[in-house]
Amino acid sequence: MTDPLIAGIVVFVLAAFVGFEVITKVPPTLHTPLMSGANAISGITLVGAVVATQASEPTVATVMAFVAVTTATINVVGGFLVTDRMLRMFRTPGRAPKGGGDE
Repeated sequence: MTDPLIAGIVVFVLAAFVGFEVITKVPPTLHTPLMSGANAISGITLVGAVVATQASEPTVATVMAFVAVTTATINVVGGFLVTDRMLRMFRTPGRAPKGGGDE
């Protein structure tokens, strides 16, 4: 009935509007803890992008999957760095981190 590309674009635009509205309602004090939870969602995005490379349209799917993998990877790594920095703020000075890190 409808073209899957058009349906995908409509879903993307609606998700962008809903995401923007949700994020603007989050107070700054909750942003960093929510960022660590968002890493799991970006991990799911990464898996979906890898699965998308197996689509029947190899050129379009490959380019879009590459962009999705790249942006999701940046999001996951950045989220873990922000979370790590946030957790370091709560450490007692002079106390060694658990896990045997060299910090």
